[in-house]
Amino acid sequence: MARVCSVSGARPTSGRKYKRRGMIRRKGGAGSKIVGKTLRVIKPNLQRVKIIDENGTTKHVFVAARMLKAGKVTKAPNAKLARAKAAAKA
Repeated sequence: MARVCSVSGARPTSGRKYKRRGMIRRKGGAGSKIVGKTLRVIKPNLQRVKIIDENGTTKHVFVAARMLKAGKVTKAPNAKLARAKAAAKA
């Protein structure tokens, strides 16, 4: 299974990492030069969480942390905690 966010569809993207040499002009140098370019992979911050989908069923999916923080998904309640609360009440 690919590591893709089930809500936003965020997936690993490719990019470059630049290696620079020299002092920048605004600090009094002759200018910064790019001396190396390395390919890299930028990965989304995916978390494996148990959610309640639109049908009401619970399932484990990968969700980006940004979607969790924004409140785009409803996390399923922890079954152990629910049983412990019910036992404490009774």
